Formats: sequence, C-alpha cells, structure tokens
Amino acid sequence: MAEVVAVCVSENKGERKKPVEVVELRVDHGIVGDAHAGDWHRQVSLLAQESIDKMRAMGLDVTAGDFAENITTSGIDLVSLPIGSRLKIGETLLEVTQIGKECHTRCAIFYQAGDCVMPKEGIFVKVMVPGVIRAGDAILPVL
Repeated sequence: MAEVVAVCVSENKGERKKPVEVVELRVDHGIVGDAHAGDWHRQVSLLAQESIDKMRAMGLDVTAGDFAENITTSGIDLVSLPIGSRLKIGETLLEVTQIGKECHTRCAIFYQAGDCVMPKEGIFVKVMVPGVIRAGDAILPVL
C-alpha cells in the first residue's frame, strides 16, 4: 500500500523542510505556512522515501524534508505518474502538474554527493480538493 511517510514545511525557499504532524492544503494555494505555496502549478512537492534511500546508500545523512519536498511517500512510483494524474491523500485530491524540475543552482546535497534526486524523481502537484494530510495517510491513485 502506498502511504505518506512524512509531511514537511519550511518558512523560506532554498532551505530544507522540517517534518510536522499535519499539513493543511488549500485550493489555489498549496500547504498553509509553506514557503513554496502559491497560486501556481508547483503548489506541493512529493518525493519517494525510496529516492531518499538511494542518496543514503551514497553515504549521505538525509531524511524526510532534506530535499525540500513537502510530502515524502512510500510504495508508489511517483515518476511513472503521467501529468494530469490524480491522487487522493488524506482528505485531499491532488493533480500531478510536473515531473522533476530544473535545478538552477546546485544545492548543498549536489555538492556533497555529486547528484540530487529531487530534479529527476520529485513530482509537483496542485490542490484540487482541500484538507489535511499526515504521516500514515494512504495514497490512492484516482482513475
């Protein structure tokens, strides 16, 4: 079963996010209190725990939120989801808007490991139905 491992926020862009107990998502906004929220196509970011584990295997001491992802997942192949796919997580409904991203400036993780998983394996979504998400919530693809 696919599920949420952690939910994370940061006050400022360009910094690692910190795990919190619960996040509130709003339509046309994203996560309340997160630096990346706004009325745009990359309201919320997701990265798989499996991707984080790849970086841990390279010797990095990283965990949920360290790649600036809002939602850390497990048991779902995020990058195989087509644009427009929808996911029900907790009370919310999210729509995939982008797979990966261009990294304009190399982050600290890139300099430590020579690579970073977020630009290739992270995905971005917009909020279609508001609500709350917390660790342990199931992730259900909506067909």
